[in-house]
Amino acid sequence: MVSSPHEALHRIFRMDPGLFARLLPRAGIGFPEHTAIEPLDTDLTEIRPLERRVDSVFRVRVPGEESGFVLAVESQGKPDPDKHNSWTYYLAHMYAKYRLPPFLLVVCKDKATAAWASEPIRVGRAFHTSMVVFPLVLGPGILPVITEPDEAARDLGVAVFSALAYASDPGLTAILDALASGVADDAGKSGPGDVDRVDWAEIVEIGLGEGPGRDYWRHLMATYTPNFPGSNSIVEESWLEGKAEGKAETVLRILEVRGVEIPDFVRERVTACADLDVLGTWIDRSLSVVRAEELFVEE
Repeated sequence: MVSSPHEALHRIFRMDPGLFARLLPRAGIGFPEHTAIEPLDTDLTEIRPLERRVDSVFRVRVPGEESGFVLAVESQGKPDPDKHNSWTYYLAHMYAKYRLPPFLLVVCKDKATAAWASEPIRVGRAFHTSMVVFPLVLGPGILPVITEPDEAARDLGVAVFSALAYASDPGLTAILDALASGVADDAGKSGPGDVDRVDWAEIVEIGLGEGPGRDYWRHLMATYTPNFPGSNSIVEESWLEGKAEGKAETVLRILEVRGVEIPDFVRERVTACADLDVLGTWIDRSLSVVRAEELFVEE
């Protein structure tokens, strides 16, 4: 699973490769009809002392062709002139290695970086240009904002990427509200792609990074109430598990603050309990019991 906001912004395509074809047209970038999109090795090292790795690489197979093309994805957090050297190298190396047309897609989380990444990279001098690289770019100001729950639910992959792209936007709470509703509705998968909703919820949390946006998302997920209680959906199970863990921690925390000793068997029984009603009773009792064992009186 992803471990950082930088990784989340490009690994989202490895989770759902078909997202390219659904997301790029929203930014006015045409994407050809295809039969498959396959992740490739990201190691573009040619000379041993110089190691270069692109964030993600995909081979896109096009109907009626044996070849297709190669798509490199780079997650960029801020303008960095040194990246121009790396990106031209990536494209030249992939063209030589795969003998396929290469394209570069840069994904960003702020407008300044997206604008910088959109500029053509010209290699040469005033008297002659040897090469020009035209990056494709996805980021705030290029993609539309998704604030309607129905739209978010129709394609969670698109909605998740949009939320990560607008992670620094002042209207992020409205974006996350719509996304939370989309993640919460029904069970299993959502729309195109084959990614569990619980996995989408996790990549949003990691992709937002530390800060108020992530805190707000955690709050939304913690306070979510299933629309169809008793349906045993994946989202409901995850929600129940999270609520139970939270209540169990509350019971133990109250006892600790009050200075009540907690034997190991009490701690184990409380943390293992998944019944929200029972845990609610234990929370009430934790406020007044003298010994931790009294939580279980009359049980």
